[in-house]
Amino acid sequence: MTSKTPVGAPIDAESAPTSIFGPQLVWTTVGAFALIFLGAFETLAVTTIMPTISRDLDGQSLYSVAFSSTLAASVIGMVLAGQWSDRTGPAKPLIAAMAVFMVGLLVAGFAGAMGIFIVGRFLQGLGSGALIVALYVVVARLYPSVLHPKIFGLFASAWVLPSLIGPPLAGVVAEQISWHWVFFGVVFLVIAAGAAILPAVRVLMRQPASTGQKSSGKRAVVWALVVAVAVMGISLGGEREGALAWPLAFGALVVAIIALRPLLPAGSLIVRRGLPATIVLRGLFAASFFSTEVYLPYLLNERYGLPAWAAGLILTVGAVSWATGSALQGRLPESVSHGSVVVIGSLLLSVGIATQFVTAHFMLSLWIAAVGWLVAGAGMGIAFPRLSTLVLSHSSTRDQGFNSAALSIADAAGGAVAIAFGGLVFAAAGGLVNGAGFVAALGLAAVLAVASIPVALRVRTR
Repeated sequence: MTSKTPVGAPIDAESAPTSIFGPQLVWTTVGAFALIFLGAFETLAVTTIMPTISRDLDGQSLYSVAFSSTLAASVIGMVLAGQWSDRTGPAKPLIAAMAVFMVGLLVAGFAGAMGIFIVGRFLQGLGSGALIVALYVVVARLYPSVLHPKIFGLFASAWVLPSLIGPPLAGVVAEQISWHWVFFGVVFLVIAAGAAILPAVRVLMRQPASTGQKSSGKRAVVWALVVAVAVMGISLGGEREGALAWPLAFGALVVAIIALRPLLPAGSLIVRRGLPATIVLRGLFAASFFSTEVYLPYLLNERYGLPAWAAGLILTVGAVSWATGSALQGRLPESVSHGSVVVIGSLLLSVGIATQFVTAHFMLSLWIAAVGWLVAGAGMGIAFPRLSTLVLSHSSTRDQGFNSAALSIADAAGGAVAIAFGGLVFAAAGGLVNGAGFVAALGLAAVLAVASIPVALRVRTR
């Protein structure tokens, strides 16, 4: 006589699922994928329609704040969800994150003034930051470790696919109906995704809570607030012209590093082998890749004369390559260690971004830039899911939330800081004059990518 195992139920060796789409996990997988997909879609959609929104709400002067407020809030949400998950498990933080995210969507959708819209964006960042951390802990609690590369590979695809459909779809909705419905539409989809993951939430609610060993919630939130403000300060320094730009940016960077220390595993600032090196590597990957992504279409538009839509196609190349790499790494045999996969990804990323620097310097063929970005995207797709897997392999039930939050914080802070300093370097080198600014900004990104290689060698536990 046999009995069915509930969806998302804790599993023993005999009943362990062998697929992320098996009967025990299928709806959890579908719901988690949908939630991450929708968060990424919303981010890219807003980027596309933000010029329309700022004109409609007469808020051009607050254009950048609509983005920086979301980033700042996401760091706070990550810390809150990490602390909460370690205390009670991920079910309650997951429900709260979905609720806050939907409220933010509704506030933004109903906004009739830029100030109200920014409040909505802040709530969206708070919810999305908490959501990704809570979902990582869900994976740790419900998925066997052998399936972690596959589920994180799927999560990576959930971030990449919206880059293919999000911008054009949001543009059509904004032009043919109203930009308000870009937000309202996502609300209904989040409700559907929440319904899919509900069985897993019920199982998680019945699991015993554990007591986290990390710093108190209040202190962690204060440090998260400081990090958020410092990141915004770096961004302001990157946009400011004049003698104060560099001192402001470096001063904010020092503050950010000090505030990050209690939010990351001990030894992160000295790149200690194991978990600390894994967290730092995630930040380097995000810093090098996303700072390159900012300037690559700009380079093709200004220096090669491509129209904006054609220059943007190279990002599609990287997105498809990222998704392909994510799928491939999930099919590698278990005999290939996580550390080896991460090193391969780091090498590919370095070659791909260095190719962009060389292309900008020597004005090489567009095809060389496209092939290089294909290689860089593959490196990200191969390594990103394994970094998430490594973090959970280093974590216990008492610090899964803290470590997942640290991974997400390193990701967000690394990208934001690199983009800001890329702007400083771009301006200091002369900007558009003879393309020197592009060479400098892409050179900085290449240095960050190459720096990831020795760090990748330190993620191994032995």
